[in-house]
Amino acid sequence: MRETLLPISRVLGQFSNVVLWLAGIGLISMTAIVAYQVFMRFVINASPSWTEAGAIMLVTWFVFLGAAVGVRENFHMGFDVLIYVLPPGAKPWLRAVSDLCIFAFAFGMVFYGGELVIRYWSTRIPVLGLPTSFTYFPIVVSGVLMCLFSLERILMRLAGEPVDDVIADPTITEA
Repeated sequence: MRETLLPISRVLGQFSNVVLWLAGIGLISMTAIVAYQVFMRFVINASPSWTEAGAIMLVTWFVFLGAAVGVRENFHMGFDVLIYVLPPGAKPWLRAVSDLCIFAFAFGMVFYGGELVIRYWSTRIPVLGLPTSFTYFPIVVSGVLMCLFSLERILMRLAGEPVDDVIADPTITEA
């Protein structure tokens, strides 16, 4: 199982980096759109109508994509208080429960977000001309990624890989 999971995990790591880059590009794009809107409003005195809706759309995308990457990189909340109080053998179990909870929540994001996408596909965002579903689609994409990344963590832990011992600063070595 380990021989199969390690290459898949490397691919998922690269995919996670691509998703993080996309989120970063979204952040930069949103900043540029807001700067353009401010310039047009206060300097040219002709604010474009699409900039606010476009910036909000980009915010939802990069926030949800960043949240999915946070699941893979173990940057989200967990049972950290209990980990310090309970014996060291409880740590993998608590992390597994946390990953299962994340998986369940993300599955709910996919299911209910998918319902919103389907329900609002026929309506349009007037200033962008896009289906209103584009507002809810990041929930579904992020939920799928969170399910994938939490499942990866669960399977890697079952294979005996040290997914719980993430060092925040790679320059620090443990003794």
